[in-house]
Parts: sequence; structure tokens; C-alpha cells
Amino acid sequence: MKTNLAEKRDYVSSTNACKACMPLGACIAFKGIEGCVPFLHGSQGCATYMRRYLISHFREPLDIASSSLGEKEAVFGGGPNLKLGLVNVINKYQAKAVGIATTCLTETIGDNVPAIIKEFMAEACLEGSRGEMPTLIHAATPSYAATHMEGFHAAVAATVKQMTEPVARHGGVNIFPGLVTPADIRHLREIASGFGIAAAVLPDYARTLDAPASSEYQILPQGGLPLSVIRKMGGASASLAFGWTPDSQRAGQDLHDRCGVFLHGLGMPIGLRQSDALFSALEEISQRDTPERHSLERGRLLDAMADGHKYLASKRAVVYGEQDLVIGLASFLAEIGVQPVLCASGGNTPGFAERIEQVTEGLVREPVTALAGVDFYAIAQLAGEMQPDLMVGNSKGYRLSRELDAPLVRVGFPIHDRFGGPRLHHLGYLGAQELFDRLVNALISKKQNDSSVGYGYI
Repeated sequence: MKTNLAEKRDYVSSTNACKACMPLGACIAFKGIEGCVPFLHGSQGCATYMRRYLISHFREPLDIASSSLGEKEAVFGGGPNLKLGLVNVINKYQAKAVGIATTCLTETIGDNVPAIIKEFMAEACLEGSRGEMPTLIHAATPSYAATHMEGFHAAVAATVKQMTEPVARHGGVNIFPGLVTPADIRHLREIASGFGIAAAVLPDYARTLDAPASSEYQILPQGGLPLSVIRKMGGASASLAFGWTPDSQRAGQDLHDRCGVFLHGLGMPIGLRQSDALFSALEEISQRDTPERHSLERGRLLDAMADGHKYLASKRAVVYGEQDLVIGLASFLAEIGVQPVLCASGGNTPGFAERIEQVTEGLVREPVTALAGVDFYAIAQLAGEMQPDLMVGNSKGYRLSRELDAPLVRVGFPIHDRFGGPRLHHLGYLGAQELFDRLVNALISKKQNDSSVGYGYI
């Protein structure tokens, strides 16, 4: 296994980053809470950039509030702006919750946000407010510290830590899926329901970020995990947390430590083996067999893997994106006969290369190069030498895919140059089936486009 090669670069700048910033990920997570408004404590530019970035992926109107700090606040502190901003959000949105994420500026100048929030509550700065005091959640997410993925997990962990406590057991199950699509969240709820499980999926932005058409504009879209359900997560019978990185397990581990909720730490359930692990855990929790519907989905996936093997066997792939997603994709590609030659991520959590080796062991023909903490400049330097047949990742790799003449199968976040990204499935047997079909069709399309004959039957 070849590991992190980032230290070999002879420059220190980032060229086309393979990541986004921490508060952006926190905003996505906060949208998965019912009636919650994401609030960035920092400059106005941060909120404007993130709104545009998220809207172009989800194709939904998305408000992100800001404390709008300027030069004066950078010197004297942003406490007054934060308090005034909270009053404005409460008055305008009648929000049930406000998710406050810090930015580079406020972390650098040292604003003590928890203390400011306590002052705000004590001062009752709600004169003229038309609503009740919402739940205020704070997550420390300086952009320079990590990636959008860590910011996402930080917001989820902060929500659990600040809103839950030990309560009476109620038999429900908590699911912490990580940054997946709204379609995947809906599918997870359906899977749990088939086992007779009342699932609390946090965050649940299946509707808030993929809403049905409405005749009237909704200032706060319906959907999100209800606050009442979040407060009872400490009484669940178990938690399922998806992902291999420590951050992906933080919320579930906190509930285990404080409330005694048993934690099933799983990888991202992408592909056959990882989906098998998910369904085995659900069988153990529910004491029920897997519903026939999903057994049939598994059988159809196996049939497709046999039928499509001739298209995928020995193909070479470059995979990039969030670490947990890349590890899950590498696992799936290896089991369907594709050689992941390069797995790369802008995240720099330790253990990335070891996890790639673990999930591909015995299924690959050559060592997999694993790069952590890198940008697309570093990815391109190596990818060109590896002659990949395809690339698997988000839209940010499109330019590289053109240079390599390798089709790009778009997964993850962001997808800015195609339509329907929020409705793609990746998880479970259903998600594996859809992803398998897209991989095969990308290679067939490439073969047709390259042919001077123009095959109509392949």
C-alpha cells in the first residue's frame, strides 16, 4: 500500500482544493434539524459564498444567516453583532433552532461564542420578537482547521451533546449517516421501517434540501428531524454510525458514553459487503429477518454484477472526495473487479491509507495509492501516470477527467455540472445497483464515443 505522498510536493499553496470549508459542512447538517436556520458567526462573504455553493448542488433556496462582521468587529470582537443577528433571525424566521457555526475570522480573534450565547440568553435580547426563544446550537468550525466533512460531523456532534441527556428507553434507533444524499436518507428511513424500527436520522435534510414544489414560498421549509426526537436520542436502544473516520463516530460515541446507548460503528454501506454489515446490524437490533424486498434487491445486485463483469473487469479508477465516501467507493469498486489505482481526499484524518488497504485486501491486483490532505494538483500529477479508465468523484474533478480522457461518474458533494445530484442513491443494495449501472454505462458510452464505427450493440 502506497500512502500519503503530499509531503513530496515542493510548494505549500493549494491548487483547486479537493474539499470545502468546515462551516459549509455545518450548514448542511443544521438544515437537517426541523425549523433550524444555519447562522455563520463571521463576515457576510462567507454566508454569501456558501449559499451559492449549496444552492447550485441542491437546487433549492437556502438561507444562511450571518453576524456580518467588519473591520471594527475584527478588532473589538463580534459579540454585539452575534446577539443582534440572533434577534433578527428569531424575528424574521420564528425559527425553532439556530445552528451557529464559527468561521476563520471569529476563531482567529478568539470570540468566546458559548459565553456570548449565555449572555444573550441572560439578557433576554428579544424585545420586539414575535417568536419564542429557539434552541441555540453552537459548533466550532474554523475553515482552516479541516474540511466540510469535519464541519458536518462537528455540527452533528454539537447537536447531540448540547440537546440530549439520559432519558427512559423507548426502543428507537439513532442513525448518523454522514454526508449522504437526501435520496439516501429517505432510503435509510424506508429500510429501518421495514424492520419495524423507529429511526431518528440525524441530520435529516431529505425534505429541507430536496423539497416538493409548493404554491407558496416557505421561509423555513418543512422537514428535518424534530427537536423533540433529538432530545430523546439518549433513550434509544442503539445507534448506527456510518464511516471509518473518528469524526463520523463522535455523536454515537457521545451517546454511548453519557447515555449508555449501544453503538454499532459501521462503514459507509456502499456495495455488497458494507450493505450486508448494515442489514446484519438491523437484524440484530430488531430481531427480525431482512424483509424480502431487500433480499430481492441483493439478488438483483448479484445478478447485475455477473452480467456486467465483462465491462468492468480490470478497469482502473481514480477515486476522490470525502474520506469515508472514498473508502466506501474503493471497497465497492474492488468487489466488482475494478482496480482503484488512486484514492485521494482533501481530508487529512489519520488512518486513511490503512482503511483503503483493509477494504480492498484480497480483491485488488496491485497496491492502491492513497493520498490524504491533497488538492487536485497533486492528484493530477499521479493520475496521469496511472492511465485510469474512469474517475469516480464530485464535479470538481471534471477538468482533470477531460485531460485524462477518462469518463467521470459523479458521486458525493458537490455536483454542480449535472442535474439531480440530491436524488442519487449510493447506500444499501439499491444504491449499489444504481451506482453499478452508472459505472458500466459510463464505460460503454466512452467505447461508443471513441469508436469510428459507432457500435449500436455492445
